[in-house]
Formats: sequence, C-alpha cells, structure tokens
Amino acid sequence: MEPILESVARMTRRQLFGRSATGLGLAAVASLLGDEMRAAEKPLGQPGLPGVPHHAPKADRVIYLWQGGGPSHLDLFDPKPTLEKYRLKDLPESVRGTTRLSTMTSGYTKWPAVPAIKPFKKWGKSGLEISTLLPYTCEIADDLCLVRSMNTEAVNHAPGVTFFLTGSQVPGRPSMGAWVTYGLGSMAADLPAFVVMTSSDKARSCGQLFYDYYWGSGFLPGKYQGTRFRAGGDPVPYLNNPQGVSPDARRKLLDGLQELNKQHLAEYGDPETDTRISQYEMAFKMQTSVPGLLDFRDEPKHILDMYGPQVHEPGTFARHCLIARRLVERGTRFVQLMHSGWDQHGNLYTQLETQCKDTDQPSAALVKDLKRLGLLDKTLVVWGGEFGRTPFGQGPAENPNGRDHFGRAFSLWMAGGGVKAGHAHGETDEWAWNIIKDPVHVHDHQATILHLLGIDHTRLTFRYQGRQFRLTDVHGTVARGVIA
Repeated sequence: MEPILESVARMTRRQLFGRSATGLGLAAVASLLGDEMRAAEKPLGQPGLPGVPHHAPKADRVIYLWQGGGPSHLDLFDPKPTLEKYRLKDLPESVRGTTRLSTMTSGYTKWPAVPAIKPFKKWGKSGLEISTLLPYTCEIADDLCLVRSMNTEAVNHAPGVTFFLTGSQVPGRPSMGAWVTYGLGSMAADLPAFVVMTSSDKARSCGQLFYDYYWGSGFLPGKYQGTRFRAGGDPVPYLNNPQGVSPDARRKLLDGLQELNKQHLAEYGDPETDTRISQYEMAFKMQTSVPGLLDFRDEPKHILDMYGPQVHEPGTFARHCLIARRLVERGTRFVQLMHSGWDQHGNLYTQLETQCKDTDQPSAALVKDLKRLGLLDKTLVVWGGEFGRTPFGQGPAENPNGRDHFGRAFSLWMAGGGVKAGHAHGETDEWAWNIIKDPVHVHDHQATILHLLGIDHTRLTFRYQGRQFRLTDVHGTVARGVIA
C-alpha cells in the first residue's frame, strides 16, 4: 500500500486528473489550460497564431541593443545649450516640480545644472544633432529615428528593465521577445526564434545583474523563452554529443524520448511536455547550425574591421553585434543584446566616454551591415536603456561628477523596420526635464514595436489566472510619428 501512496504523492495535479477513471481529468485540463494548450500545439519553426500578423508588417525581425544602466541622453542625443548657460546653478523649482527621483538624490537641496561633457554637431543630410562622443553613430544619422521623448515611472534599474522588456515593473510577465515569437512563430527550423546575449564593460563598473526573467516566457509556454548564448565555451550547454556518442546514436535516443514525450502529451496535455519535445529537437538541429553561425571565416576582413577590434574577443558587445546580424540573416526572429556599464553616478567624465567607445562602433556597424545585405528594411534595430540621467549633477554641489537616474524624459534610437529615417521624434524643454511634444511612454514604445511587426498590441493576448494579459497591459498607443 505504501508504494502506491508514495506514487500518488508524487503526481502533479494534471497527472491526477488525467488518470482519473471517470475521464473528468481531460475535460478539467482542457478548461484549465485554455489558450495555453492551443499555443502548445505549434512547434518551433512553424507559423505563429492564426490571424497573426493582424496587418501588413513593415518588419519581420527585431534586434534590441539593450544598454543597461541608463545612458545619458543629455550627453549623447538631446542637446541643451541652456544647461551650459546655467552651469552649476540650481535648476528652477518651477521646472523640477514634484518629479519622482531615486533615494540617492531625492533629498538634495542643491540642483546644479551640468551641461553635456562633449559638443553636439549636426550630421548627415538630415542634420540630426548627436554628440561627438558617438562618431560612428553620427555616420548613420540619416538611418536613425531618434526618439527624444521617452518616459517611464521606474526610478531603479531592475524595475525599469523589467518594465521595458515585460510591460510590468514586477517580474513574472512574458518578455517582449517571448510575446513576439508566441504571436509570429519562428522563421528558422534550426535556430531558436529568440536569442539573448549579455556583455559588460571591461571595468564592470555597473553592478546590475541580468536576470533571466528579462528574456523569460512568464506564463506563456516555456518554449517561447529566450535562448541565452554564453560568452565562452559552448554557446549553449550540452549542445555537443558526449564523448563516445555518435550523431546516429544521439538521433535514435532523441527519437525514443520524443515518442515517450508525445505519448505523455497526448495523455495529459501538459504544454511543458511540448516544450521539451520542441527544445530537444531544436538542440539536435543546433548541433549543425550553431558552429557555422559562430565561424567568421566567411566574413570579409573589411566587415570584421567595421565592427571594431573587439569583434574577435568572445563575450564582447562587438562580437555579439556581428552574431546578431548572422542570426537574423539565418531567420532568428528576435535578438536581444544586453550590455551593462551605463550607470554613471560618480564616473561620468571617465566611464561615459569609455562606454561609448565599446558600443558606438559595433552598433553603427550592425546598421550598416544590415543595410549592405538588404536586411535593414525588414529588421527593426532598437538602441536604448531603462531610463536617462538627470540634468543636474550628482555628487558635491560645487563639483558634481555624475548623474542620477531620470525617467521623466530620455532618448533612444530606432533604425530600419519601417521607422522614419533621419528623424527626431518628440521634444523636451530647454532643461531636458519635461516633455513638451509627442511623449512616448514605455507601453507606447512596446505597442509601436508590435505594430511594426504587424501585430495589434490589444489583440495579442493570453488568458492566465482568469484574465486576458498582453505585453502593454491595459495601456499603450502606437507612436505614429515614428513610422515611415
């Protein structure tokens, strides 16, 4: 009797209902899972949901160049001569109002204006103004849609990143890449639809971590979560066959496992079983596709040089940018590169320029490379972080050496994928404190990305815990002004 009780104790709720003699389990599971079961029917490498895209897409893939820590828009993208005029003088209270700030500066009694640390210039035919700290980005000014009116409620890093990438400041929701691949499916049968790579500045000056829920699937079936490529060794653990195991033996073992998993799926309808089926098969195919993906011997020297010297160093942002291009070239739907080092609280005058040198050349090279290959029109490239930096200085009032987090107004750029080229969208006041034209909230940004992919953000939903969820929650308006 004891072994039977022990077996029952180990059963999941779905197993218990599934094995009930009355057959009630099957009906209960179908009712409980709802959309989850329907989503699980579609293996990776196949089309997405029926009826998606909802309208003609301008882009069919995304590369998100995430700049962790909060790049200073005041020093890079939003020139404000007034700050130079009022250097180290207090920003007026009438401008500051009751803006929420982090606890590091919310108690300040002095608010010394700090101008951009390097001059801005107009670039290209468009005359887009960008800092000389970004000489390579300046070269692609006519390809950029520079959004100067981003805003968020978040004032700290992890909630800010989570908000941008999942639509909520609280972890647990599906990431943007998961939503996109859930809706649109995969374009390649031998590579993941959603790939993530992380990197950091060499000094590791930014202490924030990259949590796996930044690319997680949340309550969507697990097969939609991002596949993280590691910097060193095998990009994906256990991808290679163990010593002494031939590809044929691996194939036979996999076929046997798949048959058992399919029987389990038919009996219980558990979507995570379907995830295992999909991921085992994907892992087998990646044994062939990934080595070719990471072999740069077919890249011309002038292309490698375009990405900069760090392209040859595993784990660098430059190398990841080239891998991102090779991924979308081979059909990966969503690539998320996450690079930290932009949190300049006390090292603005040293670290900001170093960080620009690490990321400027490869970011611009990626856009140029996609354009060269005819991929930019259908690939949306996004460059930005969780918020910007304060117009006032952080540190000693008489000699500030940093900037604090600032979400009320900041900048990011987009390129390709149906956005206006050589265009600046939105505007802040002369202090870069308040948005005075065309604000773009985080949810608006998400809605716009989905729209460019042919998705109506209000219709891409998933039922969970009794309600329909979506990436933009109950908010979001498409920023029509950025669309070509």
